[in-house]
Amino acid sequence: MTCDLIDVFCDGPLSGNPLAVVHGADDLSAEQMLALTQWLGFSETTFILPPTDPAADYRARIFYPGGELPFAGHPTLGSCFSWLQAGHEPAADGVIVQECGIGLVEIRDNDGQLAFKAPELLRYEPLSAKEREEAMQLTGVEEAALVEAVHVSNGPKWQLLRLRSAEDVLAAEPASKAALGTDIGLAGPHMSGGRRDWELRAFFADAAGRFVEDPVTGSFNAGVAMHFFRTGLAEGAYRAGQGQKIGGDGLIHCEQHEDGGIWIGGICQMITNRAAVTAFN
Repeated sequence: MTCDLIDVFCDGPLSGNPLAVVHGADDLSAEQMLALTQWLGFSETTFILPPTDPAADYRARIFYPGGELPFAGHPTLGSCFSWLQAGHEPAADGVIVQECGIGLVEIRDNDGQLAFKAPELLRYEPLSAKEREEAMQLTGVEEAALVEAVHVSNGPKWQLLRLRSAEDVLAAEPASKAALGTDIGLAGPHMSGGRRDWELRAFFADAAGRFVEDPVTGSFNAGVAMHFFRTGLAEGAYRAGQGQKIGGDGLIHCEQHEDGGIWIGGICQMITNRAAVTAFN
């Protein structure tokens, strides 16, 4: 087995979300994949396998420290980037098709910037009053700063708290602990004219119950973009920033095409290439 280390959604050296992509893991069990994911300690690790669907170019199993995910955004871009860097070519020109837990996900290469087509939301409705209160307490959001609270689940069970401003997003002080499976994100607008239109933060509970901030989160950005374009909060395209509070500088490009499809894109960079994995040999 070999493993690539990819920086996803970066805007400069080591500014995005790290991802480990393991190749040649056909003989690993799910338990072994999870053990390696937990040891690496990244928000996700992916395992590239031959597809089972003839319409797919490859299959990705996506793990986070608490288990396996049917879909996640930065692992989708990073896995595709690693697969292409390994010398593979897609069956169709300009479109790479990834098979994962939610089915088939399209990825496009736009002059070196990869973008995935946002999957349909699995749950899309306002949070209940109880859910809203719990989400505010966990993220440390003030009542006066909250504009709306919406489920934007697309694999991970993201809850979106939209705030008045990017400043409110950056001012939030989250709790240190949360129940496994908790996925909550914040979004607030920047002043017009800047390089970023929105600022996002995303938090998830790890296997130890710690409430961790993710550097850059493709699935959350995809859910947010679906909501923004559907409700008219965004038109055409916008750019989101994420990671400032934990030393990152992620940049996410979100665009709605004429056919209604929503695409989430960013830059990927190879940090290490083809490091051998011997733990299970």
